[in-house]
Amino acid sequence: MATIRNIVLVHGGFVDGSGWQGVYDHLTADGYRVAVVQNPTLSLAGDVAATHQILDTLDGPAVLVGHSYGGVVITEAGNHPNVAALAYITAFAPDKGESVSSLIADPPPGAPVPPILPPRDGFLFLDRDKFAASFAGDVPGKLAAFMADSQVPWGVEALEGAVSEPAWQSKPSWYLVAADDHMIPPPAQRAMSERAGATVSETPGSHAVYVSRPAVVAAVITQAAQGLNGQA
Repeated sequence: MATIRNIVLVHGGFVDGSGWQGVYDHLTADGYRVAVVQNPTLSLAGDVAATHQILDTLDGPAVLVGHSYGGVVITEAGNHPNVAALAYITAFAPDKGESVSSLIADPPPGAPVPPILPPRDGFLFLDRDKFAASFAGDVPGKLAAFMADSQVPWGVEALEGAVSEPAWQSKPSWYLVAADDHMIPPPAQRAMSERAGATVSETPGSHAVYVSRPAVVAAVITQAAQGLNGQA
């Protein structure tokens, strides 16, 4: 695989694209052209459309990167012709017909349950007081508190959006497992990455590993860009 110079980053639920800044800084310092999708997280179709808007502007192939729910977005949007590879950062990697809702429906015994509050007017939030422990356990306290207080409403329609054609079936993928994730259980991450045939790396880190360990995340994305099969 030829080296890729374009990287497109897709955030997940409850947050916006600004959390990618550390990863962006590492990648741009290495000469990559990086775009951050500000997907609205209202519906899967809307988020795929927002991602396609960015992909349409590129002058060559890209690695499409998704964190958390962003993994669902890239699984669908990754069928775009400008996408050469996928990188999942402690993300959902659904198969055809699956959604976040279906993937989290039956958590294994003892698995951490994300503190998602009951829907309000069709939108979801995490319990502010439990946000840091569940989402950002290794993020500095002040930043984790800011993330909790600046949550983006996550649409129930996005949670329930099902993938029609998984891009990982036809394109190479990489996956970073965060071993201390309390939102997506690490065993579920490993199972999804294995099913997708991804090149897997693993690191200590919370669900917000893209914030807390940007160099590790950037290294996995660089692997995908270079077509390498190593460990981060």
